[in-house]
Amino acid sequence: MAQKEVELILLRQWASHLNMPIFLVDRDGNLLYYNEPAEVLLGRRFDEAGEMSVFDHSSLFETTAEDGSPIASEDMPLGIAMTQRRPAFQRIRFKALDGTQRLVEITAFPLEGQGGHRLGSVAIFWEAHGQ
Repeated sequence: MAQKEVELILLRQWASHLNMPIFLVDRDGNLLYYNEPAEVLLGRRFDEAGEMSVFDHSSLFETTAEDGSPIASEDMPLGIAMTQRRPAFQRIRFKALDGTQRLVEITAFPLEGQGGHRLGSVAIFWEAHGQ
């Protein structure tokens, strides 16, 4: 495995200490890390997840818009952060890998290092309760 940029290593460390679900991908959209709170939402431990691309998420998690209409990976917040290099927010429904249906709000943003160096993107999830 190639050495990751120091910023990504530090972000992974930061995310591991937070009690909010966080998902981190590299500049190519490959999964780098998700923390323990995200494990609960996604239905699988990070060390069991294996390689995953942000662009495979919508089919893997049976992701839909809040109203149940299909939504492509590139139209989800993390896909927008990756392809359009801008922040995005959306409420979506998905089926976790343990079979649990979830409604979440996702905020994602691109990560840029010094000099505009493209690092990847981060998504932060909030589960929407009773809605």
